[in-house]
Amino acid sequence: MTARGSAELVSEQGKTSVADVVVAKIAGMATREVPGVYAMGAGVSRALGAMRERLPGVVGPGITQGVAVEVGERQAAVDLDVIVDYGVSIPDLAAGVRRNVVTAVEKMCGLEVTEANITVGDIHMPGDEPAESAETRVQ
Repeated sequence: MTARGSAELVSEQGKTSVADVVVAKIAGMATREVPGVYAMGAGVSRALGAMRERLPGVVGPGITQGVAVEVGERQAAVDLDVIVDYGVSIPDLAAGVRRNVVTAVEKMCGLEVTEANITVGDIHMPGDEPAESAETRVQ
């Protein structure tokens, strides 16, 4: 039995299991690769991600921020929360994200993606970047 991605997950020699976090990371990376995706996550997850970035030794937002997955033996479903850049066509962006995520998950995991649901939770306007503090507390 094989999944559509042609990787054999269940065979006579054994079974390959793919953890949810693996699929979530792949989906997160594939989403961020699409031009017009400004950030990922909505509301609370974005706030927690902003706090996480300020912790010593933590670099950048969590790859799985804004990504929820369900993974079975042969199939996966993906839910994505994205923030898009102003001026980008949301239907075109959603189609590109969906195509990129489905291709990446199927190719890398061998799982058939049954759903790739996208929620646009916000739009990034030019000039919305948070102002960086000019003074630091320690030197």
